[in-house]
This record gives sequence, structure tokens and C-alpha cells, in this order.
Amino acid sequence: MKEELILVNENDEEIGVEEKITAHLNGVLHRAFSLFIFNSGGQLLVQKRTSTKYHSQGLWSNTCCGHPRPGESIEKASRRRLKEEMGFDCVVQKIFEFVYCVQVDNGFYEHEYDHILVGQFDGTPAPNRNEVDDWDWVNLSKIRLDMQTHPDNYTYWFRISIDELCRSVKSAKSLVIYDS
Repeated sequence: MKEELILVNENDEEIGVEEKITAHLNGVLHRAFSLFIFNSGGQLLVQKRTSTKYHSQGLWSNTCCGHPRPGESIEKASRRRLKEEMGFDCVVQKIFEFVYCVQVDNGFYEHEYDHILVGQFDGTPAPNRNEVDDWDWVNLSKIRLDMQTHPDNYTYWFRISIDELCRSVKSAKSLVIYDS
């Protein structure tokens, strides 16, 4: 079964659907989410994308990403994908969104209206090895410094969202997951 993505305009209003690979080859704007899970010590759970992904293989990224299915909410989709990729579920909270467009590798484009969500989890993930090669809990200050030194080790969307994530988490009174 082919996965369909929700096409949107710059206001995140639905304008159609498109098959996932076709949407990424043509660079059409579609709805997506990026999930950032922290532990109670303020560390971020990052993953290294498997070498078999169709783009951005072997790069470090946020906890998980994905696309809602037609008729599926961002929250429900992000929790579904978290379970599929990292093997656990937790409550999530949307904190901001942004639009970006970049040509990645293998002729694909990421042109996404990206909803950023955060959550908290203190267990040990059980990642799907078809999705994730490695994972780690890291301090935000350490990962931001490493991104400056070695940007090519990280996915584009992770690099461009990390500063706004830090500002948003730091200013959110209900979130106590920020380390620096």
C-alpha cells in the first residue's frame, strides 16, 4: 500500500493528497511533524537514521519524524510514528511550526509544513532496526555545539529547528525539559 501525504498551502490548509515518494521527488509542500522527546534530566533522545532510508541515510536527527495520514491528527500521527520507530508512546505537546524547502540527496526534496512537538519519556527505547541504526540521550548544549562543528552529520530539518526548539521550550512554563 502506497502512503499518501497531505498537501497543504503556506497556511497549512489542505489542498490535496499525493503519494509519498512522488511528493518528495516533486518537492510539493506537505504536512509533516518532528517529535523531540526529552527525559526528566532534560536530555533529548536522538536517533541515527538507518542506512536504508530513501534519503538522509545515516544522519543523526530528532527523536522521530513523519507525516499524518489523510484524516489523522498531528498528535495521533506523531504518537503512532513514535511507537513504530522508537518502540514507545508518550503524551506530546505541539510547540511551534515552520515551513522549509531543501533538496536532500538522491533527487528528493523536503518541502514541509513541519509541526514541532515535544514529550517526556524516562524509559529505554526499543527502536525498529528498519528505521533506526542508533540512538542516544544528549544534552542540547552538546548537540548544538556538535552541529556547528559537524553539520553534515545531522538532518537538515533537525539543524534548522533546534534553535527555535530551545527558545520555545525555555519560554514554555509548562515544560521543564530544557537544559541550556
